[in-house]
Amino acid sequence: MTMRTAPRNTGPCSKLVRSLCLIAVLVGGAWFASGSMALAQSVTLGPSGFPVPRFVSLKSDRVNVRVGPTLEHRIGWTYLRSGLPVEIVQEFENWRRIRDWQGEEGWVFHSLLSGRRTALVTPWEKTGTTPLRSDPRSDARLSAELAPNVLVNVGSCREGWCRVSGSGFSGWIDQTRLFGVYPDETVE
Repeated sequence: MTMRTAPRNTGPCSKLVRSLCLIAVLVGGAWFASGSMALAQSVTLGPSGFPVPRFVSLKSDRVNVRVGPTLEHRIGWTYLRSGLPVEIVQEFENWRRIRDWQGEEGWVFHSLLSGRRTALVTPWEKTGTTPLRSDPRSDARLSAELAPNVLVNVGSCREGWCRVSGSGFSGWIDQTRLFGVYPDETVE
């Protein structure tokens, strides 16, 4: 998967958008990530019987994303890394419309997706680190610092913290620093 970032708009409209996003975050009706606002959505059950929207992960190292929900639709792009988190935003028969952390959407056959919960650490940032804590508290002992785009397994989430693990690390991370879980979502 190629990681792309949108160019930053520094004009007056950008300041208005940032102000509106801040207000929305303070009110609690939306969350702010990568310079754009993702509105909180109501959850309904899809034809599969599972909630839509929901987060899942890619099951295979090679997943073709199509522009429509059939094999006759052209391939828009291909993911090349299993385990990446994506959000299912729509279902049609055995096809799932997914959205990635960049907001790109396309259709994937359901068998290429897994219910295993994973997340990317701050994929909207290019630099800096995110603290991994020994306990779900901001003053807990620092276990590690994770760079942007580190892929983690999500064990559980509660009260704004997620228990995550990866190759050579495990601990608690601030839930707002992850793409792959909703703000304030409880994961068991």
